[in-house]
Amino acid sequence: MRDFVLFSRKGWTAGDFPSMLDGGRLDTVYQCALTALFMSHRIRRDVGYHAVLNGPPDPPMHLLVDGATLRDVRVDERTWEAVLRSVLSGGTHPGVSVRKAPFQEVVSGLAARPDTALFVLEERGTPIEEAVLSPNNVFVLGDHVGLPRAEERYALRFGEKVSIGRARYLSASVIDILNHTMDRAGR
Repeated sequence: MRDFVLFSRKGWTAGDFPSMLDGGRLDTVYQCALTALFMSHRIRRDVGYHAVLNGPPDPPMHLLVDGATLRDVRVDERTWEAVLRSVLSGGTHPGVSVRKAPFQEVVSGLAARPDTALFVLEERGTPIEEAVLSPNNVFVLGDHVGLPRAEERYALRFGEKVSIGRARYLSASVIDILNHTMDRAGR
């Protein structure tokens, strides 16, 4: 299993957001979900995508997109806007759920699974190619602003810093590069 955890500082926590861009950068949340879960003509069934939304009106919310059960979605933004509006308003969608949970609870829950290695993405970390991977890899990253220091320190209690390089990439690009790296390593 491969999991990605995105800390979204301002991601809207209700379905009445004005737009994906003006909903606390829910466009970043959507783009990361897209790169985490989709390949050409198929969904990655062994991937979980977690976004911890910390924006108004009721933070924090844990949005989970489970590749194993995800159904009835396309890759376009309009589809995902409708899905997010629905689940954040109390509705349902196959493979997408939301619950009240803070970042630390999400991270500690994932880290507690057997055979799990947790990695925090940071430019000055160990190169990902040198990291010791496991059957269950969890990758933690921040949104367009980055991971808050307190949350980074907490996540590092369960893992280590890794890097995909010194350059700063978009969060969705980081996930895409990690998927490529894991695919090549057979993880």
